[in-house]
Amino acid sequence: MDLLSATDWLRHRPGYTYPLALAAVGLTFLLRIVASDYLSGFPFLSFIPAILFASFIGGAGPGLVAAVIAVFIVQQFFVEPHNVFWPISAGQWVGLSTYLVNAAIIVGLMEMIIVAHDRQSRLRSELNSFNTRLEQTVAERTAELKHEMEENSAAQAQVRQLQKMETIGQLTGGVAHDFNNMLAIIIGSLDLAQRRMNGNEDPRLLNSIQNARDGAQRAAVLTARLLAFSRQQPLAPEIIDANKLVGGMSELLRRTLGEQIRIETVLAGGLWPSFADLSQLENAILNLAVNARDAMPGGGHLTIETANTELDERYARTHSEVEAGQYVMISITDTGIGMSPDVIDRAFDPFYTTKGPGKGTGLGLSQVYGYIKQSGGHIKIYSEIDRGTTVKIYLPRHVGATDGRLSAAGAPPIPQGSVNDTILVVEDDEHVRTMTAESLHELGYTVLQAASGMEALVLLEENAAIDLIFTDIVMPQMSGRQLADIVQEKWPAIRILYTTGYTRNAIVHNGVLDHGVSLLAKPFSLEQLAYKVRELLNVPARRGEERT
Repeated sequence: MDLLSATDWLRHRPGYTYPLALAAVGLTFLLRIVASDYLSGFPFLSFIPAILFASFIGGAGPGLVAAVIAVFIVQQFFVEPHNVFWPISAGQWVGLSTYLVNAAIIVGLMEMIIVAHDRQSRLRSELNSFNTRLEQTVAERTAELKHEMEENSAAQAQVRQLQKMETIGQLTGGVAHDFNNMLAIIIGSLDLAQRRMNGNEDPRLLNSIQNARDGAQRAAVLTARLLAFSRQQPLAPEIIDANKLVGGMSELLRRTLGEQIRIETVLAGGLWPSFADLSQLENAILNLAVNARDAMPGGGHLTIETANTELDERYARTHSEVEAGQYVMISITDTGIGMSPDVIDRAFDPFYTTKGPGKGTGLGLSQVYGYIKQSGGHIKIYSEIDRGTTVKIYLPRHVGATDGRLSAAGAPPIPQGSVNDTILVVEDDEHVRTMTAESLHELGYTVLQAASGMEALVLLEENAAIDLIFTDIVMPQMSGRQLADIVQEKWPAIRILYTTGYTRNAIVHNGVLDHGVSLLAKPFSLEQLAYKVRELLNVPARRGEERT
């Protein structure tokens, strides 16, 4: 630290600097008196150090005071004649003038040095403050960049996950059509075989048919789960009251999970309605509940909770495909073994499971994930080892009229057809067409067959009494949708029922069935076919009405 900086505190205190200036002049006067025998002449020069000291510690003010007092003392005590202030000779005037000029120069130079020092100190302080702010800004920006990098890394990981899902979805959709056609033939033929038994067959034959049918149904479920994961299953959304849904499922969950699992429901008051496929949401809750049961082999506590919630922009930025807004939340919490972060990261991957061999396909959570995403929602897993897991489902809030309902409690007997009802089956696959026609014959309907859309139009011209067209969608030359458009224009009273094994087609957009469209996805059982056909035929036909 320099002398100027060391004496800054004194320089800003005039109450100290002026007395010190006077003291410096007085001390110089005493020293001059004491040394008068050894010093002669140049009395003004003796006071120059005092003036310099006074200017150094106090600036111009104390320096000028010291210079004036020194002039008075010299004129009174050291310049003859004594006791006369003004010089009486030209030499004395020259000496006084020289002193005053030198004193002014000394005081002025010191004042300039002090001013420059103050300016330098101020600039140094401003520079230090700027550096501090700069360091703080750099630290804040570094933290922001680090956070952005973490968000970007998480987003990239989610994009890679989505790309992987899309690849699997494309692969699944590519084989689903042919695979479901084959399953439709197998399941339909087995249904017909069981129906045509008279009870006198070897019991082993009945068991073999039943085993074959169970295997085909498992294959159909597997395909459906893959389609759900890849977001290609056709959804029929409706307005849902999640409180009624959860409350209505309580008994089913108790029977399914067993007595070792205590089930508690916490239902929010004033819950918003949501808009989703009811049956798929029931399956999702049941699937998550079964997973929770498996995570509590010794029993435990399962809590299902509903709530209104809002996902903000900050949350949306860190979670791909999440749109900020209001959601209906359904959470399933267990007290099981929990999941590690690595398991959570892979929980939604298809065919990934932590269960033992034969205890899981690894498609349960994948199916739930695909359904929730296809519904415009979000799903999140929170878990700690040995403390349990919470899975939260977020479905977009529905704004508008509410008419939430639940599924039918029980299924009536399989409805039978009538020979007075004529159905035209349009299918390019001969085996599927034959099996479908035989199934409808078995139910009691009059059935016509066509291998293409053009052939179907010829039959329609010849048979005006056709009540319903059961058509595949994916066909060469003329698709089922194109056929239906022509039929509805010329014969609006005819009902249309679509079937397909591949849902990315003309009647499904953004994963949701077009309004007013009826679809029976392949593979279908005889029972499903009977219900769907009867449902459409029971609707009164009116000319000009839209497709049902």
